[in-house]
Amino acid sequence: MKFGVLQPVYKNKVPSIWLFNHYAVPPRFYPLARPYNFAKYLLENGYNVNIFAASKVHNSDVNLITGNEKLRNEIIDNINYIYLRTNDYSGNGLARIINMIQYTIGLFKVTKKFIQPDVIIATSVHPLTCVAGIRLAKKLKCKCIIEIADLWPLGLIEFGLLKKQSLVAKLLYKLERWIYKNADSIIFTMEGGKDYIIDNGWEKKGVDLAKINYINNGIDIDIYNKQKSEYIYTDSDLDDKNIFKILYTGSLGKANSLNYLVEAAKILNSKGYSNIKFIVFGAGYMKKELEKFCEDNNLRNVIFKGKVDKKFIPNILSKSNLNIFTGQPFDLYKYGLSLNKMFDYMAAGKPIISNIKCGHDNLEKYHCGVTVDGGSAEILAAGILNFYNMSSDEYDKYCENALNAAKEFDFKNLTKKLVRVIENIDNQKKVE
Repeated sequence: MKFGVLQPVYKNKVPSIWLFNHYAVPPRFYPLARPYNFAKYLLENGYNVNIFAASKVHNSDVNLITGNEKLRNEIIDNINYIYLRTNDYSGNGLARIINMIQYTIGLFKVTKKFIQPDVIIATSVHPLTCVAGIRLAKKLKCKCIIEIADLWPLGLIEFGLLKKQSLVAKLLYKLERWIYKNADSIIFTMEGGKDYIIDNGWEKKGVDLAKINYINNGIDIDIYNKQKSEYIYTDSDLDDKNIFKILYTGSLGKANSLNYLVEAAKILNSKGYSNIKFIVFGAGYMKKELEKFCEDNNLRNVIFKGKVDKKFIPNILSKSNLNIFTGQPFDLYKYGLSLNKMFDYMAAGKPIISNIKCGHDNLEKYHCGVTVDGGSAEILAAGILNFYNMSSDEYDKYCENALNAAKEFDFKNLTKKLVRVIENIDNQKKVE
């Protein structure tokens, strides 16, 4: 077994970093590019990085450890990946919870084999990873940065998976506050992280607002443009110059609320806009229900293309006229959005329409799209017609703004922000 080895760090040398993220397997297995991109650019800046991920690849049948070994090591693009053995699971039942616990326990056992780091960055895909990061940092006398990708338990409550007054919710809130209080620094992927702390009154209970930072998700523009030119997706609908193409890419689950998309398509169809078509790329448990709605309503303006390899997405999006994402009008979104597809859409250089009213709205901030009021297919359809009837000059400006926004969220720039968080961890200067 070959183990990745972190080099000892001396005064005035760059730090070594352990990156804890349950699902941070290489992008060829699972399209979670954030840890890979951070690691790549941190390495380019002279840092040492080890990524610790679970062996079970989320949303797949793949497990990267099939034998009895407790870990497996793999070096990809000079990034050292350590996979911790975890069980297989599907769905969100007990097996997945056991998988989370196995990963957390594995962090305490496996990391003993490595030279201690200067900084641990632990990502809260689930909160147990953050607990492990904080505990190990204290034991190893190093710093711990917590990266908050999901608000637990607020997200579970908003999506109806947990009752706010339940014992489990109360315990999770207590754990969440403990994490924020004991982390050396905090990165929220949504811009309203500080607002979230204040709304809960936790700044009065030991959570230091000075250690809160904001680094959203993003895009590696170099890779994106390379894939756009190299991986051409030939499709008669995408290549049809006579239709106004509205593209959606991503999961077809309840949280994505594509019922608004197909209902808007029905409204436009009834008004005779036969040359406006919705082209949907992706898979999910709601796909059959959405297809049945279209079949029952004789909607030929919605085309389901199924799931494609992510490397084709840049070329696919380059052929759109308007990119779309939808969701429920949840209070959760007042703290901002960090949807990966938003940055793919920006890099495509095409306007974006959304019905997710949110705080810190990047579509409005960068004038690269429009967010319409949520909860209404009629309002969404009207917003689409606004782009359909838009003058070429105004439309082109949206396209230009989208490309400029993508540059702001290029991982080269995001990594610079991360480096400043690392370097300022002792004096807690907020990174803007």
